[in-house]
Amino acid sequence: MTAKREITRSDILAMEDFAAIRQSRRAEISAIKRHRRAAIGPDATIYFESYDTMWWQIHEMLYIEKGGEAQIADELAAFNPLIPKGRELVATLMFEIDDPARRAHLLNKLGGVENCVTITVAGEAIAGVAEDDMERSTDEGRASSVQFLHFPFTPAQIAAFRDPAKRVVIAIDHAEYGHMTVMAQDVREALAGDFE
Repeated sequence: MTAKREITRSDILAMEDFAAIRQSRRAEISAIKRHRRAAIGPDATIYFESYDTMWWQIHEMLYIEKGGEAQIADELAAFNPLIPKGRELVATLMFEIDDPARRAHLLNKLGGVENCVTITVAGEAIAGVAEDDMERSTDEGRASSVQFLHFPFTPAQIAAFRDPAKRVVIAIDHAEYGHMTVMAQDVREALAGDFE
């Protein structure tokens, strides 16, 4: 089955219908997300997005903010770019630090981190491309705790990604935060469905 690449108005449920399935759907989405994330060092987690995760996010925004029909177009415009289009992986990188002082201290030094994330497949690095909806690093060198990244793959890189004998490494190579992790096989299997 081909993965869906775009959420349309016809995919949006009425809020009373969403409310009726919200708890069961939350459990389904949690199960999906479990195989679409990886920790990178002590403070960063990368979450790979999909049609399902963005469908959930849009419905949650509509449910919580109660903007009705007027809100739907904005949510579709905001979240559709984060659905992989067949030759890419799309991810949300989050710096998750509970202590506000430590979080501010790290983020104040992480400017440009959005340009320092790679996925290396069989020794070939694929650089993350930041979503251009807004600047996520300030001129003063502060980074947002949330970064949206696209990783464009060639057909050969997709084939290597699908080969379990090839190693896949996710890395952040920033002067103030240098960490990497080998992608787990269950994550690779889940993400393989994002490609055509």
